[in-house]
Amino acid sequence: MKRVLLYIAIFSIIIIGGVLIYQTLKEKTKEEISMPQENLSGPEGKQASYGVNKKAAMILASRDFRDEEYFVPKEIFEGAGIEIKNVSDQTGMAIGADGGEVKIDFSLGDLKVSDFDAIIFIGGPGALKHLDNESSYQIAKDAVSQNKVLAAICVSPAILAKAGVLKDKRATVWSSPLDKSAVKILRDNWAIYQDMSMVADGKIVTANGPAAAEIFAKAIIEVLK
Repeated sequence: MKRVLLYIAIFSIIIIGGVLIYQTLKEKTKEEISMPQENLSGPEGKQASYGVNKKAAMILASRDFRDEEYFVPKEIFEGAGIEIKNVSDQTGMAIGADGGEVKIDFSLGDLKVSDFDAIIFIGGPGALKHLDNESSYQIAKDAVSQNKVLAAICVSPAILAKAGVLKDKRATVWSSPLDKSAVKILRDNWAIYQDMSMVADGKIVTANGPAAAEIFAKAIIEVLK
């Protein structure tokens, strides 16, 4: 009888010990799982997820830039941990075609391409009016010569073409059934025009309008990686 009681006591101790060990391991596992989840939340976590720690200059017209082409990529870039600076033909506030407002950090003349990993031209009805100039051409040339990522969306690939950086490069640009002028600019400057939403050729990324804003941004991130 004593031996049976002894066995019961030993068995009870083993069961109780096992339960305590299980609870301890369970709590430790919860801690180990929760820590990475906390680290992946917010901008820092997204940066770690994408593995991108870069700086990009987004160049937009001081008036009538295409809102979606700026705000959609900007949100994606920041989610990937990319630091954004805004550049325009003048400082102050840039106003989008749909009324969006963007505080400008640098004018075209003050932009130092060497400080950035990517140079991105935003399109819209004001792009060719405000950004189609020698300052923009020089920025595009410097980006290529310094092996930076160079990107443009909507009509702004025409600016890259005029700068001479799309020669023998595959690229796309905005067009409509009634207006193929931007396509002609690309072809006249020896770009290989492709009728696609987005085209990436080496470190040059182009897209044809606001509907392509998301894939445009993601393609830039992939090239930056």
